[in-house]
Amino acid sequence: MLTLLIFSFIGLMKDTIDEATMYLTTMDQQQLLAPKVLLASDKVPTNSQVIHLNPSKTYQEMDGFGFTLTGGSAMHLSKMEKGARGKLLKELFGTEKGEIGISYLRLSVGASDLDEYPWSYLDLPKGKQDFALQNFSLGYDSLYLIPILKEILAISPAIQFMGSPWSPPSWMKDNQDSRGGRLLPEYYDVYARYLVKYIQSMRNHGIDISSLTIQNEPLHPGNNPSLLMLAEEQKIFVKAHLGPIFEKYNINTKIIIYDHNANRPDYPISILNDPEAAKFIDGSAFHLYEGEINALGKVHDAHPTKNLYFTEQWIGGPGNFAGDYSWHVRNLVIGGPNNWAKTVLQWNLTSNSDYTPHTDRGGCTKCLGAVTIDGDKVTRNPAYYIIGQIAPFVRPGFKRIESNGIANIEQVAFSGPTGNVVLVMQNISLERKVFYVNHKGNHFPMALDAGAVATLNIE
Repeated sequence: MLTLLIFSFIGLMKDTIDEATMYLTTMDQQQLLAPKVLLASDKVPTNSQVIHLNPSKTYQEMDGFGFTLTGGSAMHLSKMEKGARGKLLKELFGTEKGEIGISYLRLSVGASDLDEYPWSYLDLPKGKQDFALQNFSLGYDSLYLIPILKEILAISPAIQFMGSPWSPPSWMKDNQDSRGGRLLPEYYDVYARYLVKYIQSMRNHGIDISSLTIQNEPLHPGNNPSLLMLAEEQKIFVKAHLGPIFEKYNINTKIIIYDHNANRPDYPISILNDPEAAKFIDGSAFHLYEGEINALGKVHDAHPTKNLYFTEQWIGGPGNFAGDYSWHVRNLVIGGPNNWAKTVLQWNLTSNSDYTPHTDRGGCTKCLGAVTIDGDKVTRNPAYYIIGQIAPFVRPGFKRIESNGIANIEQVAFSGPTGNVVLVMQNISLERKVFYVNHKGNHFPMALDAGAVATLNIE
C-alpha cells in the first residue's frame, strides 16, 4: 500500500510539475535558437498574463517549412567538397538535435531568375514548334539540381517538393521571349502536357512533385524568366487543359493557383468561384511583397475547403538581422499559419557573397540565401534561423491549435500526432514581457526581452 501511494504521488507530481524546452532568439544575436529547460510552476501570481493552449480545438494540418532550392542554390552546393556538402545538408535537412529539419522545398520548373541564364526543358530555334514534346529534356536540372535532390532524399525521404514554373518555353508565348509575354491559347494543351512530362520525368529520377503552382508571380512579367497570366487565363488553363490532362495521365500532384502577392486575393477567389475549375484545384499560394498576411484568411473564408500555402519571401543582402527576423517571424512564421497557410517557405536556400548566379534583364541581384556558400565556407543568415525557429519542432502532420493572445505577444500554437505541443512567441513591445503559458494546468513561466522570439516545445 505504501509503495502504491508513493507511485501515485510521483504520478501526481508529473501531472502538475512538468518540464518543457524553450528555444530563444534575441535580436542582438547573443541567443540564436538557444535551448533552456523550463519547469512548470504550481503558483501563478494574481493578475498574471497567461497564454492558454487548447489542443482539443484544431485547424489546418501543416505540410512543412523550408525554402526554394533554385538552380543557383543547387550549383553552390554541388561545387562544395563532398564531405562539407554532406555535413551541411545533414544540418539543413536532418531532424536530430541541432539540425534545422527543412521539410518542404519549392523547385523552379525550368529556370528561375537565380539561374545562370533563362532556359526551359524544350528550347527550340526561332520559328520551330514541338507539339509532340519529342525534344523534352530535364537538361540543365541534371547537372546540379537532381543530384542534390537525391542527396537530400537520402537524408529526408519524406520531404515534399513543390514545382513552380517561371515561364513556358519561349516558342509557346506571344513575344517569343523568356521574359514577359503571354501563353498563346493554341499552346494551352501542349503546355499542360509539358508540365505532365516534367512531373513524370522527375518521378523517373525518384523525385515526387507533390504540388505544382501554375505560374510564379503571374502578375509580374518583368522578371527573367516570367509570364503574364491573368486570372481568367489561369482559370481556362486549369479547367479546360491542365486539370483534364492530369486526370487522363493519373497525375496526383496537387494543382495550386496564383502564387503571388497578398494584395490580390480576388485573383484566386475568382478562379475558385468557378466550380468547373475549382474541382481540379487543391488551393492557392501567396507571397508578401505587397498586401497583408490576413488576405490569406479572406481566401479561406470565401473557399474554406481549399488549402492555402505561403511559398516565397526574400531577404535582401547584406541583410539586417533584427529587422529581417522580426518582420518574417511576425508575418510569416506566426502570421502565415494563423491565416491558414499549410507551408511557410522562404526564398532561396543558398547564395554566395556576390549574389550570383542570376539572369540578366530582371534577375535578382541582391537575394540573400539562408546560407552563404563561398567554396566550403558556410555563413548562416537570418532566413536560416527564421525557419530554424519552427521547422525542427512543427513537423509535417502537426495541426495548428487554439491559443489565446495576450498584449504585445504574437503567437501561434501546434500539436503533434503524439500529443506534444509547440508554441512560437514574439515580443513585439519595446520592453521585457513576463507571462505564463498554460498547458493542461501546467504553467510555464516566460520572460522575453523586447523583440525576442521563443519556441516552447512541450513533449
